[in-house]
Amino acid sequence: MTLNASMNKPRKKPHSLHLGVDVPLLICVVTLLIIGLVFVYSASWEFAVQQDNEPSYFLKRQLLFAIIGGAGALIAFFLDYRRLRKLVIPLVVLTLLALFLVGFVIGEARLGARRSLLQGSIQPSELAKLVIIIYLAFWLNDKKDYLNSNNWGILFLMVVIGAFCSLILIQPDLSATITVFIMGAVMFFLGGADIKQLPKLFLIALGCGIVTLILSSTGQQRLVEFISGLKDPAQGSYHIIRAIEGIVKGGIFGVGIGKSTVKFTGLPFAPTDSIFAVIVEEKGLLGATVIVLLYFVILWRGIYIAKRAPDAVGKLLASGITTWILLEATINICVMLNMLPFAGNALPLISYGGSSLATILTGFGMIMGVSRVTMQQKDELEGRPLNAAVDLRRDDGWRGVSGARRPANFGR
Repeated sequence: MTLNASMNKPRKKPHSLHLGVDVPLLICVVTLLIIGLVFVYSASWEFAVQQDNEPSYFLKRQLLFAIIGGAGALIAFFLDYRRLRKLVIPLVVLTLLALFLVGFVIGEARLGARRSLLQGSIQPSELAKLVIIIYLAFWLNDKKDYLNSNNWGILFLMVVIGAFCSLILIQPDLSATITVFIMGAVMFFLGGADIKQLPKLFLIALGCGIVTLILSSTGQQRLVEFISGLKDPAQGSYHIIRAIEGIVKGGIFGVGIGKSTVKFTGLPFAPTDSIFAVIVEEKGLLGATVIVLLYFVILWRGIYIAKRAPDAVGKLLASGITTWILLEATINICVMLNMLPFAGNALPLISYGGSSLATILTGFGMIMGVSRVTMQQKDELEGRPLNAAVDLRRDDGWRGVSGARRPANFGR
């Protein structure tokens, strides 16, 4: 083949490896997901058999929702988060409608509450946690000039948060109500509210807490058991006593995967709320430390992505979703250690639960989507289109990758 013929040969379109994926965050998410699948099976197989199901019943359901959540994460990753503006109001309306239907019309009664559909697999209150973050990210960006004027900002915030919290509390789902309220307050200050608003918000939160305790016998019982447990661990709730028993048995290195005993002898909700106690018993303090460190890496990468976001909406989305996931993890772990009153928050990516897993994975997709848009804008400013980031062609003498054109922050 002549030189001219070689030069005139049609050149294949270069393939891009530069997708803006934050590799450390992706590794942490996948690692926690795998850990969750292992321990969901470990904590649930006997319970599944007792219900006349195959031992892997709950594992298979968790895998199914992991796939659904993975699809949601991919959509959120490739969809420019700025386009969500048109979907915010429909999302809010649909979520409120779902909460109303579950609470008053078609919700399944389970353990004295109407929170879910399809045998507990679908819980709109989990979706509400993500939707309120998305809504407030756009609303706070649009109304930032009014947040600190004549209490208008905090009043409107209370109306919006109150609508969600009221419908969730009616189910009742006390832990989800508290989570949504806290996330509303966090987003309010992340959006630029003056610190002088904090005392007002604290008084509102205190008032809401008192009213909730008066109306909720479950809340009263949990608070009394928590205080009793602080005075004497043996007088705390049965749930926490069994959880601490498993944690103590685990020691430093644990008794081995699958060899936990408390999950067989009455630990309530072993695959869901109490899965951290099972992990610590089977993998010890070392395993618990790995879990906590992985969540800290998620916090680090989430803040890093938020700081580099190209606009305020991206910053609020990334920081808000990161805060929500760390809040869920912190509450779950602290409850198992009797550092907080009992709450039903899941351990993100680990606890069994379809709605929680799918929603959290979608949330991670949004965080990575913010990272992707940031990378895309940076490349465009540098005159480096994404589809030319890495050229994998090898028909030009292995000169397809130019050192000057390789993105310096690939994989960050």
